[in-house]
Amino acid sequence: MKLLGDCAVLLAADDAIDAQRIAAGVRQQKLVGVVDVVPAERSVLVVFEPNTAIPSFDDVPKAVRTDSGREHVVPVRYDGTDLGEVARRTGLDVDEVIRRHEARTYDVAFLGLSPGFGYLTGVGEQLRLGRRDTARTSVPAGSVAIAGPYSAVYPAASPGGWWLLGRTDVIPFDANRRLPALFAPGDRVRFVASVRGG
Repeated sequence: MKLLGDCAVLLAADDAIDAQRIAAGVRQQKLVGVVDVVPAERSVLVVFEPNTAIPSFDDVPKAVRTDSGREHVVPVRYDGTDLGEVARRTGLDVDEVIRRHEARTYDVAFLGLSPGFGYLTGVGEQLRLGRRDTARTSVPAGSVAIAGPYSAVYPAASPGGWWLLGRTDVIPFDANRRLPALFAPGDRVRFVASVRGG
């Protein structure tokens, strides 16, 4: 636990999923004075009202489950601009890249970058590539991509340096929906090939 000024503490987490569990544990404590609990990739920020006595967090249950989230099935047209390059860099053929990408169940770790952009953990070791050396100035909305341990669906056209495997008609963010963001931390996502190749 690290104090951040007089009104906040930062709790360490093993990974983004662990951060969600810690955050759930803190919320369940219903501690006096807590005004916000913000999980990130490897930490949880807990913000208190001024002049609140900040408690010890030694007993916060890290094993609280957050697997009550929804499961989303996302059909993908695997014809992405970078599909061939991903195959070359990983030593796999294109069909194997697709098979490995759709064989996993991904956890929504957190949202960031742009509204509705879910960082989905679960990319297998052999598909883990660092971001592209040069980012694109515009990635089309609906692009399905990978970078490092994450996969994602771009909610809107935006700059990006992830590897593009394909595209989907699923809309991750719509301000007119009751819940604008389709994905929420703790949800699960499966990708299913609707079409392979162009």
